[in-house]
Amino acid sequence: MSVESKVRAVTTYRLTEMKQRGEKIAMLTSYDYSMARIVDAAGIDVILVGDSAANVMAGYETTLPITLDMMIYHARSVVRAVERALVVVDLPFGTYQGNSKVALDSAVRIMKETEADAVKMEGGEEILESVQRILSAGIPVMGHLGLTPQSIHKFGTYAVRAKEEAEAEKLVHDARLLADAGCFACVLEKIPAALAARVTSEIDIPTIGIGAGGACDGQVLVIHDMLGINKGFSPRFLRRYADLHTVMTDAVGRYIADVKEGDFPNEREQY
Repeated sequence: MSVESKVRAVTTYRLTEMKQRGEKIAMLTSYDYSMARIVDAAGIDVILVGDSAANVMAGYETTLPITLDMMIYHARSVVRAVERALVVVDLPFGTYQGNSKVALDSAVRIMKETEADAVKMEGGEEILESVQRILSAGIPVMGHLGLTPQSIHKFGTYAVRAKEEAEAEKLVHDARLLADAGCFACVLEKIPAALAARVTSEIDIPTIGIGAGGACDGQVLVIHDMLGINKGFSPRFLRRYADLHTVMTDAVGRYIADVKEGDFPNEREQY
């Protein structure tokens, strides 16, 4: 296979083109080979290897406990499955805040050890030095503003952010800083739809919304939520496209019954 044929169809530049022509960007999370292969083959534009793996894969209450090594493991698995989508990997908590050299080292490890396409970082002006240092190394960065789950203990709640004028103006300011620094896109999480529309219109890079209304240039959901695998999470912004929790529970129950009753395996299912 030639090098050219290996290049993924979706690039950071293509996302900018999509914004310019008004084509919406579809983004979902994936954390393992099998799921990523399905999502990629279905035609998703961007796959996020999110630190939400801490919640849906490891069972933690917050995203804070997941480590860089764990993120690299998940990202490697996803990248091996993907042929088309742009793969973005979250820098986990503690790997970029407050020290731009540590931030660069973390981002370099992700890019070298996973062969992903970009990293994502939560925060605005307070992490700008780290963002700039990573960008200076030629590593694409996706920003993340609004509700930033890595700062949950600072906020104390997962409620909608930037409803007050001061916080809204800071968010707009931070979005401009990230765009001017060279980020290729920015996630806007759980903020008023009108504010997300304003940010989307005022910056040249694509915005990806999650609980931020329909004016964003794209949307992202956690795949376990939108497939109905996770039943304990029901925010207003979540649309479930399947009920796999019920499907899987039923399948496992039927398997157990068949084994207990001696119906599995039958004569056609043995050698």
